[in-house]
Amino acid sequence: MKLLRITLAFYLLLCAIQHGIAQDLTQGQSAKKTTKQLAPALITFGDSIIDPGNNNVQKTIIKCNFLPYGMDFVTHRPTGRFCNGRIPTDFLASKLGIKELLPAYFGTNLTNQDLITGVSFASGGTGFDPLTPKIASVISMPEQLEKFKEYQGKVRSILGERKAAELFSKSVYGVIAGSDDVANTYFATPFRKSQYDSSQYADLMLQGASSFLEQLIQLGARKIAIVGVPPIGCVPSQRTLGGGILRGCAPVHNEIARLYNARLAVEVEKIKKRHQSQNIVLVFADIYDFLYDMIEHPTKYGFEVSNKGCCGTGLLEVSVLCNPLTPTVCTDVSKHVFWDSYHPTEKAYSILSEYIFQKLVTYLEN
Repeated sequence: MKLLRITLAFYLLLCAIQHGIAQDLTQGQSAKKTTKQLAPALITFGDSIIDPGNNNVQKTIIKCNFLPYGMDFVTHRPTGRFCNGRIPTDFLASKLGIKELLPAYFGTNLTNQDLITGVSFASGGTGFDPLTPKIASVISMPEQLEKFKEYQGKVRSILGERKAAELFSKSVYGVIAGSDDVANTYFATPFRKSQYDSSQYADLMLQGASSFLEQLIQLGARKIAIVGVPPIGCVPSQRTLGGGILRGCAPVHNEIARLYNARLAVEVEKIKKRHQSQNIVLVFADIYDFLYDMIEHPTKYGFEVSNKGCCGTGLLEVSVLCNPLTPTVCTDVSKHVFWDSYHPTEKAYSILSEYIFQKLVTYLEN
């Protein structure tokens, strides 16, 4: 009987340890780091490309906290990341030497260590167009900034005013949004198309992005990377909806992306000039050509399929349409650029994150 009690106690201890490890990995506690730490924290804003689960607690259908999402994640459980595994901010947090996973801010029980090493405020389905988050019932970019202010208060209470201000100025900030403006607001609804042509809509997006960056700087950010819009017309769902019978890349979608990116590059230089005295590091990471090349020449990057996702038919399934009842998931995810009809696989994100990191690291090491 005594042996049984000892065995049971040992088993419960193992379960507790395993639970603690899984919880730490899910929330973002760092594994032992061997890379040089380039920043004390990574703080991010944007859409589903970098949403690690903020939408889990929102009243929206734009969610993915169910299988097969997360099937290749470290815990093999869905977390709310729109991917089969890790997303760009996880890879970037690791490459910066901060921690292995960047946790969601909303609806999570974060430790002080989680908070002072950075979080993500990103919400799948949002954008720089104010209408975009309203259509999807998700967290707008201004709302993300408001929550950032709340977060700053928490960090100040942990570190004190002086150390918190230092943390905010030395942290890296990432901003990724715009894809949903193009795909879900401009082309999927009649509202904006009747008001703006492609060029005018790119300007509307740019106004939102510029305003966001200015406010972020006012709140103490000094090292910011803003990522451009990818070739959104080439993701599987937009090929299906706008690429004709042969499912080619939807040209008008890509036209807006290119217009916006070109103007954002110019705007970034203007913002840097306006804030010369504040030693702002503001990096524009244009991923359009890199991702387009990956889609057009998948074998060059170790892939075989780039015009379909892994979930279901791969033509339209995304979010709630890619769920536990979906009849098929591709047998070898590593051969695919896209996980669902909208979001890349963990492998593709890993390659893309390295590209973004190389754009950023030069500025951080100087």
